[in-house]
Amino acid sequence: MEQTENKNKFGHWIKTSITARMIMVGALVLILLIPLIYIEELIRERSNRQQEVVNEISEKWGKEVLIYGPVLRIPYISYLEKTVTDATTKKVTTETIEETNYAYFFPDSLDITTTINPEEKSRGIYTTAVYQSKMHMSGNFSKPDFSEMDIKDEEILWEKSKIIMQTSNLKGVNDLVSIHIGKSEYPFSSQYTGNNNQLINQVIMRDLISKSVSIEDLPKTSNKTFNINLNINGSKQISFIPIGKETRTQIKSDWKTANFFGEFLPYNDDKLNASGFDAKWKILDINRAFSQQHFNFLPDLRAFAFGVNFMIPVDEYQQSERSAKYGFLVISLTFLIFFLIQTLSKIPIHPFQYLMIGLALIMFYTLLVSISEHSNFLKAYLISGISVIILISLYSKSILKNVKFPLLIATSLTTLYAFIYVIIQLENYALLVGSIGLFVILSLVMYVSRKIDWNNG
Repeated sequence: MEQTENKNKFGHWIKTSITARMIMVGALVLILLIPLIYIEELIRERSNRQQEVVNEISEKWGKEVLIYGPVLRIPYISYLEKTVTDATTKKVTTETIEETNYAYFFPDSLDITTTINPEEKSRGIYTTAVYQSKMHMSGNFSKPDFSEMDIKDEEILWEKSKIIMQTSNLKGVNDLVSIHIGKSEYPFSSQYTGNNNQLINQVIMRDLISKSVSIEDLPKTSNKTFNINLNINGSKQISFIPIGKETRTQIKSDWKTANFFGEFLPYNDDKLNASGFDAKWKILDINRAFSQQHFNFLPDLRAFAFGVNFMIPVDEYQQSERSAKYGFLVISLTFLIFFLIQTLSKIPIHPFQYLMIGLALIMFYTLLVSISEHSNFLKAYLISGISVIILISLYSKSILKNVKFPLLIATSLTTLYAFIYVIIQLENYALLVGSIGLFVILSLVMYVSRKIDWNNG
């Protein structure tokens, strides 16, 4: 009998106690974090799938383009003295070993004019930016200076001199490439150069090497001008390394959402316009920390690259992920509204009904991700938000048996979703706006709950 009475008391406490109700609501919020975690994982999985498809498109069309060159490569003979000890007689002799090394000379002036014709390529629901570029490079080489290494003229193999260029995207080259220097033209060919390949932004650089340049076309006694035309397909971005003593670069395109990156930015104020962009750079040797000549190796100058990104401007997955991070806040505040209504109006709400409301809030994020894959983020957000607000409002009308409270809930959810949308669109002021919003919410909760007798139950 006493045991039955205790059970009845406990059941009555569960139904009527504010503390028990708070514990129940808190437990449900924690339980609903589990599907919310799975939602965030789903968003990351879809984002990774998008990146895989974009990489496949880029792989077939042509990847990011990075240009390094042209560089004049001149071989020379060096002598190395090696001491040899005879194992039998212990006699020490000196041998002179002859080996061929290379000197690399950058141009005195380098002018690059590039016209980009971008377009969007799609596969299924995924889209990325690709482009066709027409590039003209001109400039001049001055007389090479070997005095730094004390190399004599007779040790220089002028007749084996070549012009080399490096690019990260051989696949994208869609025309024969040659350099016109002096009075002749020399075609480039691609070659595997083993350890000379460098990793630039995790992309292997490949060499384009010309035929040997005749002595009369070399800057042996006077400056020699050069011209190169290069047509290359690429994706996402194009960049250059400013190896000229004075490098002037112009890149123009009708792509309207490009952004500039790298060590150097365009100098012209009118680079962005209504029809696209026309960006210009002027970079002097004093602006970057490397010399115009190098011996025995071609340096890795990836840190000095500059260029343009051609990116699709909106990333729905990133915005969906940011939205999902506020899922805990949305669930907690919505449950708090129902908790206050239940406490103030004495209308009973079963834990199962709380659970159904929580699952409806979780459904917002699955709708948001799936719809945004076929539309823009704003439309997806509106459709998902309106659907969930209507669903919860109609459900709460059947629970609360009146119209006043469902209207309050609908207004609160609309304000909450609008507040979160504003936050995820902001970057620099997201923390400020979010903090002010939470302060206002806390103030409202304190005001509404001021008359609740927390000690009674």
